[in-house]
Amino acid sequence: MKTYKIALLPGDGIGRDVTAAAWAVLEKAARLNGFSLDATSYPWSCDYYLENGSMMHADGIETLRSFDAILLGAVGWPRKVPDSVSLHGLLLPIRKAFVQYANIRPHRLLPGVQGPLRSDGFDILCIRENTEGEYSGAGGRVHQGTDNEVAVETSIFTRMGVKRILRFGFEQARARRGKLASVTKSNAQKYSMVFWDEITQRLSAEYPDVEVTSYHIDAMAARMVMAPDSLDVVVASNLFGDILTDLGAAIQGGLGFAASANINPDRSAPSMFEPVHGSAPDIADLGIANPIAAIWSGAMMLEHLGETAAAARVMASIEATTARGIGAIPGKDKTDAITASVLSALG
Repeated sequence: MKTYKIALLPGDGIGRDVTAAAWAVLEKAARLNGFSLDATSYPWSCDYYLENGSMMHADGIETLRSFDAILLGAVGWPRKVPDSVSLHGLLLPIRKAFVQYANIRPHRLLPGVQGPLRSDGFDILCIRENTEGEYSGAGGRVHQGTDNEVAVETSIFTRMGVKRILRFGFEQARARRGKLASVTKSNAQKYSMVFWDEITQRLSAEYPDVEVTSYHIDAMAARMVMAPDSLDVVVASNLFGDILTDLGAAIQGGLGFAASANINPDRSAPSMFEPVHGSAPDIADLGIANPIAAIWSGAMMLEHLGETAAAARVMASIEATTARGIGAIPGKDKTDAITASVLSALG
């Protein structure tokens, strides 16, 4: 029997509950499809930081390197630890160390879920550059605490980094409906974003079967609301992709339905899968977090591992659950009830 080694990082807040729910579903799907999942859980979180002075132990990256994939719950608890510390101490180092440069976030309405828009026929795949750009961490502060204080944050865009994420997007568009939307703000950011637009135009010559359109970020935000069904694959920088995918979560019914994958496309290191919603401290420990985003992220993990039948089975079970109205309305159903329904639908 094929066995996959999975690192579990439940993290903070509702991350613990939704990771447990997703794991129960993934284990059953694996059993039904003739393979197994071997989990090792790590307590790296804001509580871990308060006890140890770091978000993970010193050899955390090398520890994770031996796994086939990573399933993460949520990171952050700003009342305990500043988000700038928790994000740069765990999530971003993993993405960068394992060259998980493609952040994939699907946006569509599940059966039975009512979105806020008049349109319900959209199916958008957002591809976010995940290792450089606006989240590179280049910059600093001088004269801190004085009236002369200066803060500098520098976005880093490399030709290699931009080419590989755009090429990844082109390949996804080619495998889907053949439409790629590239998002920048090149009218205002005349160096980095013009650079991105130029590379998009050059690469498009290699993909004559893909229809390419360039949008400014503000126009894309409007299009996602007014005409989401006109979009197929959307590719954007780290910051723009982050913002657009929260909008994508909103139009698909809420953050409880927003799944994501941090992919290392050449598979030289493990990829990481996580729901988009974050730790939601205000509802932590109440048992009301929607686990669907985490379960959907788990299905993306199975697909990445090559277990496509199991991934399809999990997605079908999610859709059967929401079609029955369970988990379809934010806050209506308990975490355990949604999980039990998905488990039952698995067969």
